[in-house]
Order: sequence, then structure tokens, then C-alpha cells
Amino acid sequence: MNNQEFANKNIECSVTNCVHHCTNGDYCALKRISVGTHGNKSDTSDCRSFECKPKNC
Repeated sequence: MNNQEFANKNIECSVTNCVHHCTNGDYCALKRISVGTHGNKSDTSDCRSFECKPKNC
């Protein structure tokens, strides 16, 4: 799938090893994402919608 067709220009993302990353730009292909704290640290957050590309995990 070419995620560039589905680029959500409202969600910038530079995580290229995510399956939702657009192929030709730093955008996410999802309509919305979930962001939350990372483990027990309330000062660190991450994208909970992240899914690692099979070749990069």
C-alpha cells in the first residue's frame, strides 16, 4: 500500500519504521492517532498507534 495517498497533513511524523508513515513525506496515514504516557513516566509520551514495519522490528 502506498501510504502517500492517505497522508494526513494534520499529523506530522518522522518515524519511518512505522507502517502508517507516508512513503514520500513526514506525515501519518491514519485519520487519528492515540498518544499516551510511556510506561510509568508521566513526562514521556509516545504514539500508541505505532505499528512497526515487519522488516524493521
